[in-house]
Parts: sequence; structure tokens; C-alpha cells
Amino acid sequence: MRWTPGGSGDDIEDRRDDDSGGGGGGGGFGGFRLGLGGMLVLGVLSLVFRTDLISPFLGLSRSGSPGVSRRAPDRERTKREEPLVDFVRFVLNDNQTTWAQLLTSEGKTYQKAKLVLFRDTVRSACGMAESATGPFYCPGDERVYLDLGFFDELRTKFRAPGEFAEAYVISHEIGHHVQNLLGIEEQVRAAQRRNPSLRNPLSVKMELQADCFAGIWGHSTNERGILDPGDVESGLAAAAAVGDDRLQKAATGHVSPESFTHGTSAQRMEWFQRGYNSGKLSACNTFAKD
Repeated sequence: MRWTPGGSGDDIEDRRDDDSGGGGGGGGFGGFRLGLGGMLVLGVLSLVFRTDLISPFLGLSRSGSPGVSRRAPDRERTKREEPLVDFVRFVLNDNQTTWAQLLTSEGKTYQKAKLVLFRDTVRSACGMAESATGPFYCPGDERVYLDLGFFDELRTKFRAPGEFAEAYVISHEIGHHVQNLLGIEEQVRAAQRRNPSLRNPLSVKMELQADCFAGIWGHSTNERGILDPGDVESGLAAAAAVGDDRLQKAATGHVSPESFTHGTSAQRMEWFQRGYNSGKLSACNTFAKD
């Protein structure tokens, strides 16, 4: 990707060296959304222990505030991560500028999200979370939460290297913020409460729409000449890497479609591509009847 460091850091909250381990953000309740990496971790544990560890993250409240162990700040790691923080800042700012312009053109208002950098554990308006949860968006405080260590996992464990793959992750979570602003998040959550049997299918539609919204941002970057050859393929590889079928196959050797919460690799690539090809909200209606 062709990008330059700099830009405003007003929308980033850096809690990486908060010695409380959890940072601020308040307690309370909210719609804690399972992150990209967390879906793998919890999915594997659910299958191993034969208990559903994922459903509590799908439209249900998360309460309680487990104790947080104190740790010493890692100043050296913070310094090493600065180039990556510059990139995260660029992607966040560019996403927010893109969505502000797009929503304004459709007579809607965009309100900026915040992005919280953390390590190990973090406290959000949706409750406590660990790095293993992966990047996630909390509608309760309109913040994206990211442990930069996830990008190492994206490159090694998920085999999806490249800057655009990292940008896809951030853009996907900003896609959830857009859903929140448009009222889609609450509509889906209400539908899940009315009919729990639809919880997983509706979660899949939500995640695929966030993939499509990430593709819309990708469309904008391509129009402005920011992308390099291979960047789109990098984004598609990231989308495919976190498909339910691929993760379940790798973890257990078989696939259970009824337990899908994010969509298959093919679906995730398809909806990202739809957003990328069109650049329009109207292309991302994953909730339309088949």
C-alpha cells in the first residue's frame, strides 16, 4: 500500500503500557462482538470441551469484571511497534474520512469511532476481553479494540501476510461501527432475542456485511491510487483465512455449518469483493432474502 506516516492521532487511545492491564473504558454492558482471531480460539475450545463458548458473544450482554493482574509496561515493545501504529493510524483515519463522505452523500451522518490499542487484557463498555479474543468492536462505547500482536498471528497462524490484510481487519471492525450508526446492529440484536434459533445465521449476515463494508473502503483506496499490485489478493486471503469452514476444518478435521457465526471462506471473499467492485452501500445487503 502507498501510504505516508502522520495524520491525526486523536481517535486512537493507547493503553498498551497501562500498568493496570485493563485501561479505562468503564464497566457496564454492551454488545460484545467476537473478534476475528477470537472466533478461532473459542471455536476450537467449544469443540474440544463440547460446550458453546461462542453464543454469549452473539447478541448477548457480557457482565462481570474479572480481576486484572498488574504488569510492568513494555517500553521497548512499544517503541518497536511505532511504525505499525503509524499504519493503524493511517488506515483508521482513511476509513473514517471515506465513510464520512459516503454517508454524507446519502444524507446520513457519520460519527467517528475510537480505536483502543491494548495488550493482554482490556476493559470496554462491553466487559473485559483478552488478546485471544482478537480485534473487536464494542457498540456500547463505539470503540474498536486491537492488540497489535494479532497482526503477527494473521501473518503466521492465519497465513495472511501483507499490509492490506492488516488494513482489512481494521476496516472490518469499522464496518461494524457503520452498522451501529445505521441501526443495523440493534435491529439484528433484537431479532436474535426474539428468535434465538436465528442467532448464528444472523451473526453470519452481520459479519459478511462488515466484510462488504471493508471492501467499500478498499474500492475507495483503489480509486485514489493507494493500492499496489497484490493488495486486493492480500485482503481476500485475510478474509478467506478466517472463514468458519477453514477454521473448523483445521481444528477438528470436519465442518459443522450449523455452528457458523462468520461465514465460509468463499462467502467472506465474495462479500468483500462485492463491496470492492461496487463501492456502494446498496451492494452490501446481506440480509436480503435468498
